Amino acid sequence: MSRTYVPAALRELVTQSAHRRCGYCLTQEIVVGAPMEIEHIIPEALGGLTVEENLWIACSLCNEHKGSRVAARDPLTGETVALFHPRRQVWAEHLAWSTDGTRLMGRTPTGRATIVALSLNRLALVRSRRVWARAGWHPPRDP
Repeated sequence: MSRTYVPAALRELVTQSAHRRCGYCLTQEIVVGAPMEIEHIIPEALGGLTVEENLWIACSLCNEHKGSRVAARDPLTGETVALFHPRRQVWAEHLAWSTDGTRLMGRTPTGRATIVALSLNRLALVRSRRVWARAGWHPPRDP
């Protein structure tokens, strides 16, 4: 969560740009019933600014897991790579849904590292996705 005040107009602009879903796990705000948090892609702790180009939204758990990280280790290659950048990168190029829509799979080192670093396949979230899929709410469709 941002430590810096983000004006309401900027917050709404970022939220609309993100289609009201987490930039990492794609969980929809309407599905979880809780507002997304403003997320600094380059964290403030690392000099990231509170400007539109550096802001996106994330669910509280993804934001908490990300913390001040900008890179993580790819479990397949062992290489340290940049985490997924929701403003500059296309989600589907780096990540994909399992056939049942409950688990994320990494297509690239960035995707795999992001899944591990943000714990995107945490048990509680996988269970929730299973229920959301049965209700027809998941996986999210592209806007």
